[in-house]
Amino acid sequence: MSRIRLLGVVALSCLVSTTLFTGGAATAATGSGYQPEMVAALARTLGVDESAAVRRLDREADQQRRLADLTARGVQVDGAFFDGAGTLTVNADRAGAERARAAGLAARTPARGEAALNEVQARLDRLAARQVPTGVASWGVDVAADVVAIQVVDRTRPPARAFLEAAAEHGAAVRVEQVSQALSAQAAIYPGSKMTLNGGSGYCSVGFGARSSSGVQYLVSAGHCVAGNATLHYDGTRFARGAGSRYALGRDSVDMGVARLDAGNSITTRVGTWGAAGQIAVKGAARGQVGASICKSGATTGWTCGSITGYNQTVTYVDPNGGPSTVVRGLGKSTVCTMGGDSGGAYISGNQGQGMTSGGPTNQRCTFNGGHESGKSSYFQPLGDALSYYGLTLNVG
Repeated sequence: MSRIRLLGVVALSCLVSTTLFTGGAATAATGSGYQPEMVAALARTLGVDESAAVRRLDREADQQRRLADLTARGVQVDGAFFDGAGTLTVNADRAGAERARAAGLAARTPARGEAALNEVQARLDRLAARQVPTGVASWGVDVAADVVAIQVVDRTRPPARAFLEAAAEHGAAVRVEQVSQALSAQAAIYPGSKMTLNGGSGYCSVGFGARSSSGVQYLVSAGHCVAGNATLHYDGTRFARGAGSRYALGRDSVDMGVARLDAGNSITTRVGTWGAAGQIAVKGAARGQVGASICKSGATTGWTCGSITGYNQTVTYVDPNGGPSTVVRGLGKSTVCTMGGDSGGAYISGNQGQGMTSGGPTNQRCTFNGGHESGKSSYFQPLGDALSYYGLTLNVG
């Protein structure tokens, strides 16, 4: 299989015999519910001391609990996001906004809101399904800005012009941005480890372990990493085979997929960090809000961090080998730096798994274990969506 260029985060961990990966246990950070390694990594990324990093994680978690409580009590929330200061802002009608403020959160009543923006997004997706908008890099809901943001590389291409003309019919609900690079899927064993494809030189990174209702063990990955029922190898030995993928080159796709683990292999419930921060325990898959802190592990760029910048993103991936472009829907977006070979690797926020690297700017360059690097970006397949689609339960520590 030729190498597919992917951006990725955490790699899958597996051993070639009885377990894929075993590592020393890490204790929770003193005075907090987080591992010391995660706190140290986030502190380095933010340029603050570890106490400030713990306070940030605690504040984000507390605000998300308050939001969950509001929705459980019937408040209709139409999107939410963290601002630059770390305050969670809730979209709601007047009554809902008052209840959100009473709960200690920020609130607003936007001109459109997430539900209306999702409908605009869906219309653009249907348009792209009929004709790939070559020249358009991506489009997706920006909850904080209350628009669907479209990134354009070359608006002179006829498909791009047609797409932008249709998008303009939505008026102020759409914002067009010029970007310099096209996007491409990149394929390059504890989560974050390197896995080779079909015994060749192409590789991706390992994602998360999960199980079916009958107990069958799977790797949850980027769809393009396991497409065509690819065999997956760790350290020269096969450990899994692709069992399902929603990615199809040149067609309207979703970049999620699963591989069934061979007998005797397993994926650990700790994300590896390539020596940057030990191993990070996976405790669940609660989706982080826009603006939340997030880190990824991948075979090419190691451990890098940033923040979530959006969900429900649609991208156009170009094929570096000259094949057809592919539209991919339903992605998350972040400021985490990734490169080819990181694909399939795991994103994690605190101790909650977030997703698997899908793609990013074609010529982006990252510093290995570089923490946060300004001006970088990547796209990931949300973990919860993949678990739901395939009917799997995440393996947790």
